[in-house]
Amino acid sequence: MNATEKFHLPVDGILKMFNSLPEHHQSRITHTAHQTLTPVLQHPKVSNITKTGMGIIKTVKGCWRQQDGRVGSSRSSSSGNRQVSTDRLPKKRSVDRLELGLTKPRNCHRIVVLGAPKVGKTNILQRFLGKEFQEQYEPTIEDFHRKLFHIRGETYQIDLLDAAAEKDFPAKRRLSILTGDIFLLVFSLDDRDSLNEACELLREIKAAKAKLLKSKHPAKVPAVICGNKSDLDAQRVVRRSEVGTILGEDLPYFETSAKNGTGLESVFRALASLGGLPDETSPSRHQIISIPTYQSLCVRQRGRRGSRTPELGAPCAAVDPLARRPSFSSDLRLVLGSSTKHNKPEKCQIQ
Repeated sequence: MNATEKFHLPVDGILKMFNSLPEHHQSRITHTAHQTLTPVLQHPKVSNITKTGMGIIKTVKGCWRQQDGRVGSSRSSSSGNRQVSTDRLPKKRSVDRLELGLTKPRNCHRIVVLGAPKVGKTNILQRFLGKEFQEQYEPTIEDFHRKLFHIRGETYQIDLLDAAAEKDFPAKRRLSILTGDIFLLVFSLDDRDSLNEACELLREIKAAKAKLLKSKHPAKVPAVICGNKSDLDAQRVVRRSEVGTILGEDLPYFETSAKNGTGLESVFRALASLGGLPDETSPSRHQIISIPTYQSLCVRQRGRRGSRTPELGAPCAAVDPLARRPSFSSDLRLVLGSSTKHNKPEKCQIQ
């Protein structure tokens, strides 16, 4: 192979990478390459040309890293129907304490909230997060929240997924159901159709869980039923006796008002009981702190592990403002992993 062949070999590969970049990156690399190649062409040594090619490759890779960083930071998180750019958020990402091994798997749960539109699911979640009731209704596309707890020296992670709007996407909703550890089914006491929809959802959850476990019988579902809007007594059309007849008597049922808070504490305690979580996870039993304060508290707690008399402190919790729903591939791995505890299916049926 002569010197000319050695010169064109690296350049051919560089051109492929160069053409795949946006125009503003190409102009930047062209300027860098021109400044670097000019003295080389005046002294055409094969070794210098090879080093020049490697230098351009490093420049291309550096631009790719910068481009990937900008793409990652511009991805938006979903909260209701509002898209929030992470460019305006702190230069940090949501921390999944289970993935980092900072919280025991038995202390991490996902609560999936399902129900018809306009029954008050979002406001119930807002109450759990320690926020106020919102009078104005905004349709929810998908809400995902993460609340972190520090109770008696233990850390807990509760993920909340409002998947109600996935009705038109059966496969997506099936996946949401399969990843749920606990379910909150909400209907409105002034809307009989919402009760019927809650009944259909319960059947769907039981069928999905039974299929995952390859059981011939409907699976027992860790769910809580919530009849919301009890404050609208004059418009009430659903009676308590009807709920047991339609949904069964084996699930805990509570009548609530997200507006004035009636009955919500009982709902939150029931959810905690199903997940084996302490009662202090109820909003009235802990103090809300910021994420930096929570992280520093956990660091101090880890530093005292060797102490005989650790300072436990009062129960507290923090809402992660950067929490985003895990990717579908992560959810699929979670589902397949949970199914192997009972069976080893060839594939995960989510449709």
